[in-house]
Amino acid sequence: MAEKSSLKEMKNQYEKLKLKYRLPDFHSLNMIFEVEKTDLYETEFLLRKMRKAVSEKTSEYLRFIEIIMNPNNSPIFFFHLIKKLSGEDMEKLAKIYHDLSQFEIEAILLDLDYSEEKEAEFIKKIYSHFNSDIKKELLEIFRKFSNNKKDDKKEDNKTYFG
Repeated sequence: MAEKSSLKEMKNQYEKLKLKYRLPDFHSLNMIFEVEKTDLYETEFLLRKMRKAVSEKTSEYLRFIEIIMNPNNSPIFFFHLIKKLSGEDMEKLAKIYHDLSQFEIEAILLDLDYSEEKEAEFIKKIYSHFNSDIKKELLEIFRKFSNNKKDDKKEDNKTYFG
């Protein structure tokens, strides 16, 4: 399938910004944060659109972690997942939650006070932090969710219908 010209144009525009601000390469950034979806909209502010795509992706993780850490009114599915986590896992999630929350606040500040340079710094910072720490820890924890082995904990086969 041929690459859309708008995506090609976006990559060319990004390449110039990458050199100017020493940003991560497009392919790596796109693999993690799906920034190519910003090609749907023509923009004068490419880094802003890319930062919003990055923020949207990290926000998804933030909401998922939030449900795990505070499962009130969440689907029963989440209670099953929570049982698979240790106290150490919950501490890691709390730290990741804190970090992602800080990124969300920074993103709001950038929405309110645009600066191409600050957008670039944000993208570099979140890419680096996510790629070096957060991604690895989330993978470790989320793999526990997909583990089909029975937990070492004794399962309670009683059912409550009330």
